[in-house]
Amino acid sequence: MMGSIQPALPRVALAALAATALLLAACAAPPPAPIASELPFEQAVDQATDNLAGQTQKLPAFLAKLAKRSVVLDPMLDAATGQQTHATTLLETRVSERLTTKFGTQFEILPFQSTNLSKALYLLTGTMTRVDSDGTAKKRALQIQLALTELASGNVVAQASALSLDEGLDHTPLAYYRDSPVLVKDKVIEGYARTSATPPGQRGDAFYLERIASAMLVNEATALYNQERYVEALGRYRSALAMPAGEQLRIVNGIYLASAKLGRTADAEQAFGRVVALGIAYNELGVKFLFNPGSTEFWSDPKVSGAYPMWMRQIAREAISAKVCMNVVGHTSKTGSGPANDALSLQRANFIRQRLTAEAAGLGPKTRTTGMGFRQNIVGSGSDNAVDALDRRVEFRIVPCP
Repeated sequence: MMGSIQPALPRVALAALAATALLLAACAAPPPAPIASELPFEQAVDQATDNLAGQTQKLPAFLAKLAKRSVVLDPMLDAATGQQTHATTLLETRVSERLTTKFGTQFEILPFQSTNLSKALYLLTGTMTRVDSDGTAKKRALQIQLALTELASGNVVAQASALSLDEGLDHTPLAYYRDSPVLVKDKVIEGYARTSATPPGQRGDAFYLERIASAMLVNEATALYNQERYVEALGRYRSALAMPAGEQLRIVNGIYLASAKLGRTADAEQAFGRVVALGIAYNELGVKFLFNPGSTEFWSDPKVSGAYPMWMRQIAREAISAKVCMNVVGHTSKTGSGPANDALSLQRANFIRQRLTAEAAGLGPKTRTTGMGFRQNIVGSGSDNAVDALDRRVEFRIVPCP
């Protein structure tokens, strides 16, 4: 009996020792790496830029001691809105300065202009996006994404990101985006954002990369518009429109804006009709109708709301022409109670629908309304100024007809 038990004792002992060893190993193992925390803006940008540049040091093209690598920088964007803001301008300035001061022997940053396309080897893109840093939406942070793409192949060779505190930054849109009647976020902008988040070794967004040449003209035109040089801006936008890939929302919207600034009302209306047609083709059109606070009356200042009747006319005309059905969706900024904003957004959507059917009675059975309050805010700042103007929009979503 004893002889049959004794051999089992070492196995039990070994099992116990093994379990103890595993427990000790688990206790001795280093704790999991902490989740990246937010840094002050300048530190976060420097971290992402240094990471981006550091990845290039192992690439064959950078191991060779050659001349500086020429890089064109496509102006950086807010990924959620597709806008250029004072904050995104600060981001690209900081990234450029960091690359040229710390890695100046390797990189030469060229303006995003048509004359530099043949000179550049790489394309630099970057976005910022507001995120909830602690999962409770009480604290806001910015996700910064940077990517370096080889122009010849379209492959992303380096990509880096960092979390920044969203403190002391001015998210006011630049003039072109502030004045825009619509949400200017099309497939080109979405492709830009995807490229900025693409892992190294993968190809950037093809739709965006195929339109780099026209994007450069758009950038030149938009810079001129922001400088109030409307005649020159209009010429650049028209040149971009004439390119093979020129039928883009940013371009026809630029023609509308510059024509309106120059008082060319017929040209502006024609251009706005094309803006609407592109939005319908994209299945969603977000228009910035500004109302008096707490009401369904348009903003009293005719400098702001004077063009609204024309907008209505063109939206109705293009919807009838395209034979589509639409859900008219009202939105509000994040100020006040949820129920009150839900009711107000629905009232405004009904008001817009009434104005549309007054322009084209045939739209009556082809439209319905929804009030989303602030549940689908794009910005969500609750500032009730130019920063969150996109949150106070009315969307025309294309839906299947009954």
